[in-house]
Amino acid sequence: MATPSPIPAGITKDQAFNMAQTEMEYRVELFNKLAQTCFVKCVDKRYKEAELNMGENSCIDRCVSKYWQVNGMVGQLLSVGKPPQQ
Repeated sequence: MATPSPIPAGITKDQAFNMAQTEMEYRVELFNKLAQTCFVKCVDKRYKEAELNMGENSCIDRCVSKYWQVNGMVGQLLSVGKPPQQ
């Protein structure tokens, strides 16, 4: 019994590799934007402590949650072929 190929029919290994590489680049860019956006929004510019305080932690949790929700909604809309609503 042959193991099914993880590569869809009609796609070469090079195409699959390029698609995976593009996806990884997208995810790294998304993570970097998320980290930068939430850091600027939530972390006090005057560092008083080595650790995040309770308010900063809470802000970052909310920021990351909202960022993923918005990104997920945009991704779903784009996968259906509808432009995001403003």
